[in-house]
Amino acid sequence: MEQHRTRRPQPPRPRPIPRQGPRPRAETVPERRPAPRAEARPGPRPARGRLPAPRLTALGGGILTSLAMLVVGLLDLLLLGGSPVAYGLLFLPVCAACALWMRPADLVAAPVSVPIAFAVGAVPVSGGTGGLGGHVMALVTALAVQAGWLYGGTLVAGVIVTVRKVRLMTARRARGRAAQMRGA
Repeated sequence: MEQHRTRRPQPPRPRPIPRQGPRPRAETVPERRPAPRAEARPGPRPARGRLPAPRLTALGGGILTSLAMLVVGLLDLLLLGGSPVAYGLLFLPVCAACALWMRPADLVAAPVSVPIAFAVGAVPVSGGTGGLGGHVMALVTALAVQAGWLYGGTLVAGVIVTVRKVRLMTARRARGRAAQMRGA
């Protein structure tokens, strides 16, 4: 959809004419001092002890969660030998972070992207031998055996998203009432 301008274009400003005549020598040119800088206003700072509030899109949240779980799976494989309990325990905070950092317009995508990320990260942990078929069967088996962690993480993301959505709807309703009271 084309967006139209809201302001009229300004006519171009004329360029200054260069100084005519001989140039003064370097010794006679007065020393230029840089103009004092205006101090930048500090932006809003997050309160201490709180996580930063990045707002991820649905695609960004899915990619970030999948990459995080892939790193968790690889580290689990290297450090703990592919422990399913450690992988499941580390899956829960990733689910919470995904649900907390998703922007309000894309909240529904958090509980959808979390199981996909679990499957992506389970690839290195599942093991498997005997070619592609063996790896696929090991992944399917790992997903079936670890279904409790998968459901738990999806539940964590779903609860956080639901609470955030209810709070957004309540705040919107309160703003509407306040605007209605001012208008009356």
